[in-house]
Amino acid sequence: MNAPLRKAGVVIFVLFGLLFANLNWVQAYKADAYRTNDHNGRVRVAEYKIPRGVIEVDGQAVAESKATDDTYKYLRTYPKKQVYAPILGYKGVNLAETGIERSENEFLSGASDKLFADRVSAMFTGDQSGGGNVVLSIKPKAQETAWKQMTNNERGVEKGSAVAIDPRTGAIQAMVSMPSYDPNPLASHDTEAAAAAYKKLNEDKGKPLLNRATSETYPPGSTFKVIVSAAALKAGKTQSSEIQAGSEYVAPGSGAPIHNAEAETCPGSQVTLKEALTESCNTGFARLGVELGADKIKKEAQDWGFEQDDLTVGDLSDGGGLSVAASRTGAIQNPDGTTDQAALAQSSIGQKDVRMTTMQGALMAATVANGGKQMRPYLVQQQLSPDRRPIYNANPKELRTPISSDVATDLKEMMFSVVKNGTGQRAQIDGYEVGGKTGTAQNAEGADPHGWFIGFAFNDKGEAVSAVCVMLENVSGGHASAEAARISGLIMKAAAGGGGD
Repeated sequence: MNAPLRKAGVVIFVLFGLLFANLNWVQAYKADAYRTNDHNGRVRVAEYKIPRGVIEVDGQAVAESKATDDTYKYLRTYPKKQVYAPILGYKGVNLAETGIERSENEFLSGASDKLFADRVSAMFTGDQSGGGNVVLSIKPKAQETAWKQMTNNERGVEKGSAVAIDPRTGAIQAMVSMPSYDPNPLASHDTEAAAAAYKKLNEDKGKPLLNRATSETYPPGSTFKVIVSAAALKAGKTQSSEIQAGSEYVAPGSGAPIHNAEAETCPGSQVTLKEALTESCNTGFARLGVELGADKIKKEAQDWGFEQDDLTVGDLSDGGGLSVAASRTGAIQNPDGTTDQAALAQSSIGQKDVRMTTMQGALMAATVANGGKQMRPYLVQQQLSPDRRPIYNANPKELRTPISSDVATDLKEMMFSVVKNGTGQRAQIDGYEVGGKTGTAQNAEGADPHGWFIGFAFNDKGEAVSAVCVMLENVSGGHASAEAARISGLIMKAAAGGGGD
C-alpha cells in the first residue's frame, strides 16, 4: 500500500473511532438529557399520556390534571390561579417547568425511583400508572388571608411579599408574592398561545413571574436591629444595659448625621437596649454597631443565615425546591480594607448595603420564637403514591443555632415590648402574645420607603404557633411599617387556626 492510501486509511479509521465514541457517549451518558429535554416533542406527548400527580394543601387540589381529547391527553390546571402561582410555578407543554412543578417534577410525572414498584405493578395489572401526589405544608387559611390582605392593603401598595413559618418545624404556612400571575394560560396545549402569554408576563415591568419572597433582596431597615441586639447580648449587654442615643449621631468620618424617625424617639443621651428596640432608636443602634465593630456585626448576621448561597425551600429529603437568594451585609469597609465607620453606622440600622429576603426575615423571627434554633424551611410535607400510599413524610431538621436559649429569651421579651408598647402595636391579635420588629427602609433616591415587619405569635399554652415576615415595597404616606405589622398579625392568626379577615 502506498503512502497516500495508508494515510487516508488511518484518517478513516480515526474518524470511525471518533464516530463510535460519540455514539457511545450519546447512548450511555447523554440519553437521559436528550430524553428529558424540554424541546423533545415525542417525550412531551408520551409524558402527557398519564395523569400528572396532584399538588394539594390540606386536601384541596391546587394543581391537577384533567383529561382532554387532544394530542396531549391531560391538561394541567391551577384552580387557585394567582394565589399559589409563586409557589407552584407552572407545567407547560413548550415551556420549562418552574417552582414546585419543577423541583418535584420526577415524582409528579411518575418517573421517580420512589415509584418504581408502582410502575412495575401497573405493567402486570394493566392499570394505567400515574404520577405521584405532593402535599404542601401551606395552611390554606393563612395563604388566602396573606393574599387577600396583601393585594387589598390599606396603602395601595402594588408590590410585596409575605412568608409565614411554623417556628417549631420550619414548615412554610404561607408564601405570597405580588403582583402574581395566572399559570393556566402558560399550561395551555395551544403552544403559540402559551408562548404569547409567557412573553407578555416576562415583559411586564411589575415582574409578576418573580417570587419576591425568595428571589429578591431589599434593605431591611430596622428589622436588622434584632441581629445587632443579639450581637450586643452576646457581648455581655443585657436588656437593661444603657446605650448611647440622642437626637442625632454623626459617625466617625461621616458628615451626614443619623436621625430618629420621630423627634420624640429616644431624645435622651442614653436609653436601655430594650427601650431602644421598642422605640426603634436609630441613633442608639448606629452607635451600638460602631461600638461592637464591623466584624461582630457581619459575623452575627452570618450566624443567622446571611451570606448563605445554597438555601432551598422545598423537599427536605433531597434538598430540592425554590432557591433562596442570599441576604448580604455588604463589605462595610474602605478601599484600603479598614472599616468604614459611617457605613457601619448605617448598616447597623439596616441601611447602606445590607440586603435581605422576606424568607430570611421570617427565619429570623422563627429563630427567636424557637429558643434560638433555626429550623430548615420546607414546603413539601408529604409525597403520596398514585393510590395515595405515603412514600415520604417531612422530618423537620435543624438548620443552625445562631443564639443561645438565654439570648433568645431576652430577644423575645424585647420583641414582645415592641408590639405591646412600641412601633409594632398594629400586629396585636386577640388571644395571642405577639412579638416583632418593624422596619422602614430607605431605598432609591426620591422613592417611598419599604415597610417591613418580622414577628411571631404564641398561643395561650405558651407555644410558638407562627412566625412571619411581611415586606411592602414603596409605601407612601408615612409609617411604612404599620401596614406590614397589621397584615402580619392577621396572617399569624389564620396560621394558628384563628381565622383571617
